[in-house]
Amino acid sequence: MTSASSASSASSGEVLAVTAARELARRRTVFSGHGLPTLAVALAQRTVAPEIEVVYESGVMGAHPAELPRSITDPLLVSGAECVVGMAQLFGYILQGRRIDVGFLGAAQIDRYGSLNSSIIGDWASPRVRLPGSGGAIEVMANAGEVFVVMRRHTARTCVGELDFCTSPSPRRARDADGGVQPHGRGVTRVITDLGIMARDGTDDELRLVAVHPGVSGDQVRAATGWDLQVADDLAEVSPPTAAELRLLRDELDPNRIYLR
Repeated sequence: MTSASSASSASSGEVLAVTAARELARRRTVFSGHGLPTLAVALAQRTVAPEIEVVYESGVMGAHPAELPRSITDPLLVSGAECVVGMAQLFGYILQGRRIDVGFLGAAQIDRYGSLNSSIIGDWASPRVRLPGSGGAIEVMANAGEVFVVMRRHTARTCVGELDFCTSPSPRRARDADGGVQPHGRGVTRVITDLGIMARDGTDDELRLVAVHPGVSGDQVRAATGWDLQVADDLAEVSPPTAAELRLLRDELDPNRIYLR
C-alpha cells in the first residue's frame, strides 16, 4: 500500500488510528498505552497536536523518538526524551500528582460506564483466555483527567453488559464499591471502535453513541453492543482519513506495519 492509495482504501486499523489521533486536538499531556494508542499519539504529534507531551509507562516523558517505538518499553524512546524517571516517581509524582490530561488505553472488554477488563476472558478459576492484566491502567483510570479507549472490534463480546473481570473500575464502580475511594479523574470519556465513537461525561452517565464511521448505522452499532446503547439525536459521521494522514501512517510512521496489521 503506498501513499498514492486513496482514502477509500483505508484499513480498519488506519481508520482507528486517524480517528483516535484527531481526538487529541487541544490536549496538553497524554499517557500513552501500548498498541494503537502509541500509533495514534505519534500521528497526533504530526497533525492536530504538535505540542502535546507524551508520557510512557516505562517512565519516559516528553519522548521524541526518531521512529515509531515497537512498544512502550522500546529503548529508542529514551533518545531525545526530555526526562526519564523511575516507576515510583512516574506513578507518585506524575499520575497521582494529577499531571496527565488524557490517558490513552486499550482493553479486551468495556461496560456501559467505562470499566475495563484486560485480565481474563471467562471464569476467573478457569479462564478461556489470560490477558496481560492492568499494568498501569488502573492508575491511569483513577488519576488522569479523562481516558480515551481504542478497541479494534466493536461486538457484544467486547462491549459487554457485564465484564468477565474488572481490571480498571470506572469512577461509578469505584464509588459504589464497599469502601471504595472516588478517583480524581472522569474515567473513560471517549471510546473509538471500528464502528464509531462512544462518549460519556458525568460519573453516572452511560456511554452513548455520538458518531459512526461512513457506511455504519446507529442500529448496526446498537446490535453489536452488549447493553441497550443510547444513540445521540445528532449522530455524526466520522470524516474518513485524508490522503495526507494515510501517507504519514503508511510511509513515515508505520511502514513495517507493526501496529497496522
